[in-house]
Amino acid sequence: MASDFWLIAGLGNPGSQYEGTRHNMGFMCADVLAERWSVSFSDHKGLAKLGKGILNLDGRRIRFFLAKPLTFMNESGNAVSSIAAYYDIAPERIIVIHDDMDLEFGRIKVKAGGSAGGHNGIKSIDKSLGSNRYARVRLGVGHSKRAGDAHRNTVNWVLGGFSRDQQQALPDFLADGADAAETIAVHTLAQAQEQFNGR
Repeated sequence: MASDFWLIAGLGNPGSQYEGTRHNMGFMCADVLAERWSVSFSDHKGLAKLGKGILNLDGRRIRFFLAKPLTFMNESGNAVSSIAAYYDIAPERIIVIHDDMDLEFGRIKVKAGGSAGGHNGIKSIDKSLGSNRYARVRLGVGHSKRAGDAHRNTVNWVLGGFSRDQQQALPDFLADGADAAETIAVHTLAQAQEQFNGR
């Protein structure tokens, strides 16, 4: 029988040079959840920072793992699948939080399944899990204006920082992302979609 734990993974790149970049939105949101849920991280096989806890909310008792992969974005699946296999967590009880260039900054889309949309972290997780049936909290970072070398512009964009206005809005945006992940685990994916997708 599969575990009743939830696994919530925020994606990003480890290392101080990546802190505060668009591609690390998942890490930042995981940090918000860690603070909110009083989670301390420890090492999981050198693949991830991993914390666990119990959330008592709205009359429900939710057991969870909170993860920040240390594998770099393109290998995120190695960390997520290792934790899922070790603790016997089904894809349907996994929530992945990540940046998304197809959404404007400040927009959140909650979904399960579907395409990776060009996101290398999601492609890696799909491949490693052999499933895309997990939930995703997509945090909009807007799109680079692709002039000239499209690939390099995209890389520079996702590894770039936020404007001053965006930095001011970031704490509320990350709190909303954390709320979305919490809503999926405590209530349902459908409720999270209804609450956040239309904003």
